[in-house]
Amino acid sequence: VQLQASGGGLVQAGGSLRLSCAASGRTFSSYVMGWFRQAPGKEREFVARITGNGYITYYADSVKGRFTISRDNAKNTAYLQMNRLKREDTAVYSCAAGSSWPPRYEFWGQGTQVTVSS
Repeated sequence: VQLQASGGGLVQAGGSLRLSCAASGRTFSSYVMGWFRQAPGKEREFVARITGNGYITYYADSVKGRFTISRDNAKNTAYLQMNRLKREDTAVYSCAAGSSWPPRYEFWGQGTQVTVSS
């Protein structure tokens, strides 16, 4: 599976962005999809994940209630809707695909930069 993340950019605090993660292959729906982020000087951290059928989601406490993960298996794409963005959300966001729950991530996409200004 090859993953391509997109949708990052510069946004003011309080604003919104939607990230997309496009996947190749015909087995997309069999994978748990996850979003991670890494801020400068910090370790990569988990943001959200979603089961293959989209029925179960899980979020980091720091984004719960503000971010929503979703997927469209017909389009082989996962999304991360980010609302009420804060400066501390500034990071490079990456998507990953894995199996089991909690998943072991086997495939990673390149990151997309999200910058939140005050």
